[in-house]
Amino acid sequence: MLVKGIGVLGISLVLGLGVSPIFALTELERVTINDPRLETAFGISLGNLINVDQQVQVSVDITNHQVKSQNFIYLVQIKNETGVVVSLGWISGQLTPDQKFSPSLSWIPKESGEFIAEIFVWEGFPVNHKALSEYVMLQISVS
Repeated sequence: MLVKGIGVLGISLVLGLGVSPIFALTELERVTINDPRLETAFGISLGNLINVDQQVQVSVDITNHQVKSQNFIYLVQIKNETGVVVSLGWISGQLTPDQKFSPSLSWIPKESGEFIAEIFVWEGFPVNHKALSEYVMLQISVS
């Protein structure tokens, strides 16, 4: 199940405030996050049902929509059914103009249950943690 956060544009459209055409990208349009998924270390899709002690990669496709290079932090936070963070990891890198990249972070669940992976792409971490895109969530079932 994929869920995207609602941005200011979505709120404007829902409220009927209208949107004026502009040529510059807004802060949350600099990068997009698509296709959140669980994979093996070899990039083979696993679906959203995995086993306890099974190593998985939490992967996405990100794209830089700017005409300049962009430093980024790919951050994945996994929460259990009660909202407690059970895993937090990040990697950093740089995207060239219009570059598409597929980062991933490893996770090994230690207990069964329902989990949510919250996936963020920020400009920096822990300093200058401005979002480059809306975050996405990925539902994970562990048996």
